[in-house]
Amino acid sequence: QVQLVESGGGLVQAGGSLRLSCAASGRTFSSYAMGWFRQAPGKEREFVAAVSWSGGSTSYADSVKGRFTISRDNAKNTVYLQMNSLKFEDTAVYYCAAGGLIPIESMPNLKSYTYWGQGTQVTVSS
Repeated sequence: QVQLVESGGGLVQAGGSLRLSCAASGRTFSSYAMGWFRQAPGKEREFVAAVSWSGGSTSYADSVKGRFTISRDNAKNTVYLQMNSLKFEDTAVYYCAAGGLIPIESMPNLKSYTYWGQGTQVTVSS
């Protein structure tokens, strides 16, 4: 079992930055691929970014490439999402997710992930 707790959300002006954190319980964190997804009101949950168990491979949605960076610290059982140049359309609840050995081509797929956090709200004012 892996429990995930997100933090770092909040209200920010367009053009600003936020860093989300996801703290994981369990001794096997380093064996899991980790992803960030988001869900805006009335919309489907969508992929944002993912990182392999080692941190050596990453994947990003086209909408966030060049603005967001995912990273992980296996010693701290934590994955991060640095969000820069935020836009109004980035407003959503952001969820952290953990999966097994996910091939990079499968990282954007919600069904690749087993464990989910409760989410943290990110609101970008225009």
